[in-house]
Amino acid sequence: MKRVLFVCTGNTCRSPMAEAILTHMSKQKQFPLEVRSAGIYAIPGDTISPQAKEVLSSEGISSEHCARRLDQNLLEWADVILTMTQQHKNAILLESPISDTKVYTLTEYITDDSFDIMDPYGSSVEVYRRCAKEIYEHLENLMEKWSKE
Repeated sequence: MKRVLFVCTGNTCRSPMAEAILTHMSKQKQFPLEVRSAGIYAIPGDTISPQAKEVLSSEGISSEHCARRLDQNLLEWADVILTMTQQHKNAILLESPISDTKVYTLTEYITDDSFDIMDPYGSSVEVYRRCAKEIYEHLENLMEKWSKE
């Protein structure tokens, strides 16, 4: 079973949406994955943003997420670490250089072209919806890639 860790800044928007979406997809496709998320600057126990929860809920995906801060145990647990931005990736590599063989931005892991997933923090539900759609499209490609391995 592959273990996937998504990383963003506060673990209340992008990475928990990615975690919930990929968990949902893997169950639908009966693809064995264990998925977690964390934030580089997360405040442990923070809840998922109301906008992110609303967007996920509108897609039939439930999320009772509590933020967690990225730590060495999570880095070691993961088979692949997917960050939302190049800055997140750089921060991980600075703290844990041995993670270099398994940390990627989400976009570079799928497309070989690294670009950031926009941060919807504090924006409208519509901005969150666009962010979730972008994440969803990348994760569909990810599932396709893994199903061919």
